[in-house]
Amino acid sequence: MSTVDPLAAKPGIRLSDDQRIAWLQLIRSENVGPSTFRDLINHFGTAAAALEALPDLAARANSKKRIRIAVRSEAEQELQRLTQTGGTTVCLGEADYPPALRTADGAPPVLSVRGDTQILTRHSVAFVGSRNSSLAGVKLTKQLAGQTADAGYAIISGLARGIDSAAHQASLSQGTVAVFAGGVDHIYPHENTRLSDEIISNGGALVSEMPFGWKPRAQDFPRRNRIVAGIALGLVVVEAAKRSGSLISARLANEMGRLVFAVPGSPLDPRSEGANHLIKQGAQLITSADDILRAIEPLANEPLQSSYTLDEGSNKMELDSDPSQTDREKLLSALGHTPTDIDELLRFTEITPGSLHMLILELDLAGIVERHSGNRVSLAG
Repeated sequence: MSTVDPLAAKPGIRLSDDQRIAWLQLIRSENVGPSTFRDLINHFGTAAAALEALPDLAARANSKKRIRIAVRSEAEQELQRLTQTGGTTVCLGEADYPPALRTADGAPPVLSVRGDTQILTRHSVAFVGSRNSSLAGVKLTKQLAGQTADAGYAIISGLARGIDSAAHQASLSQGTVAVFAGGVDHIYPHENTRLSDEIISNGGALVSEMPFGWKPRAQDFPRRNRIVAGIALGLVVVEAAKRSGSLISARLANEMGRLVFAVPGSPLDPRSEGANHLIKQGAQLITSADDILRAIEPLANEPLQSSYTLDEGSNKMELDSDPSQTDREKLLSALGHTPTDIDELLRFTEITPGSLHMLILELDLAGIVERHSGNRVSLAG
């Protein structure tokens, strides 16, 4: 088996230009998400080798549709357009990749960044909440975020109206990170264009896993939310309706083992229903920045343990290069549209781990299955 890209193995060393382009090609190819990217690199050793193997892997799953593989010129053009705006890419395993995000399930292999990448290496706290925020909610968010930033933490949010904007505004001078659902050039909402410029000019950063120029779709916002939650040590919810993106962020943060904080509000205000619900479910009730700082400090003093990096060969997986058709049929029969833990599939199907993971890789590339957080898979769509 090939070895993992050596330059991704040593902190402080960046990928070569050729490696970076190959990484972009691979992650921009059809049906290649973060988990599939990881498995491909672990099995084939390099992005370049994985790119060569993609057509055959997808075809083996009996897919009638030919997988679309991003070509080198597309990756080169994306890098060029990003560079022209003063941006760069940061890849998993490089020194300026967010350390907490590296531990997250499904960590993005490539981030596009405009601004100072060094802020991504700082410990951080995320703030999320209602777009239709109250004056009191905005005032409290600015107080909490400002004091948390004064304590040395970078503030993470999604540049949305309301609570997000208040958190960014309060932490501009100390450094704040805005995570986008679209490309880092696509400011949404447009009214926050000036705020995004101020974030960059004050040493902050704009971040996205999506291609440069990408206009966000509804399904891209939960993806954005997982990055907001994953970069931070803890996530603060201020004014959130019971069914909102903020609660999705809180759920994702909890799944990643992050601290979840919530500001209580009036039971008569629908904007507080979600935050109050989180407190009932075990989120830490907070009324001041001191509550956040006391809880976060022990985590900030501990070195972050990476659950996944492209180094040391510890993640390499011996996959069966030619699983049987019988095992393929057995797996498809066991899968449904409800996400199922891979360990449960191993026990139920009695397929060997090497064959099962290769089959999931093939079916994922063919668009037949999709992956979910918590090491789960399901039939697609």
